[in-house]
Amino acid sequence: MSRFWRFLLLCTLWGGGNWSHVVAQSNGSDNTTSLPASASLSSDSVQTKVAKPKSLTFTGSTDQRFYFFNDTRNDNGRRKPVSVYGIRAGFLFPSRRENSTEAGGMRAAFKAGLGFYFVNQFLNRPGLLPATSEAVTRHLRIATAFFEPYLYRKKSIEISLPIEFGYGHSRYERNSDQAPEVEVARGVFLPAGVGVSASYQFPNLRWFRPFHWFGFNVLGGYRFILKKDVPNSQINYNGLYISVGPSFFLENLTADIKNWRRNRKKK
Repeated sequence: MSRFWRFLLLCTLWGGGNWSHVVAQSNGSDNTTSLPASASLSSDSVQTKVAKPKSLTFTGSTDQRFYFFNDTRNDNGRRKPVSVYGIRAGFLFPSRRENSTEAGGMRAAFKAGLGFYFVNQFLNRPGLLPATSEAVTRHLRIATAFFEPYLYRKKSIEISLPIEFGYGHSRYERNSDQAPEVEVARGVFLPAGVGVSASYQFPNLRWFRPFHWFGFNVLGGYRFILKKDVPNSQINYNGLYISVGPSFFLENLTADIKNWRRNRKKK
């Protein structure tokens, strides 16, 4: 056998040994294997190539919705939107199955966490509560737990199915010139809801990293009450809700910070 063929055979055997080691690592035999260079931006960013994320990613956002309660209507009997403000925080959970390494492949199976919402609403509807004939102001405070599986995640678009269950507290105050802010009722209610959410993240610009921290979101769903707060009243929080507006992706910000610290340590 000539020297050339001996050299070729030796390279093949050496390369095959190293390749089998790489394959073993990719199959999970070594959990300390680092992600590819293209995945260093974020473990969940829609612009990132990630084969198999291994850790949770913290996420949070503000949340403003418009609810159409059954007990809030105009003079024509049509439901009026009620603005509800809140915040949400939780974690993105990685998918157990190995995903494609192509750009835009799914990187998280679902999102789960907690939310808090509040409402201060003036109601000029005498008789809404038992034994009341004046206008009232209602104060709602709602804590929710949400589970949000992803239906579609590719490139800059993600579609999810938010499912919520919560605990709410209500307080009603009578509005009158003689005795302002007199409490007339309070109670505890249990809300639940399901909806569909679609988000778009702005593209990743290397010369202006903060651009891909933002985007916009469209959300729609239905909330229903499992336990009523004020019995024998016309209070009814059942109804549709919608939300359209800008969105902030906290996970992209934290991923950029981690990447900046990692590069700084290398230098």
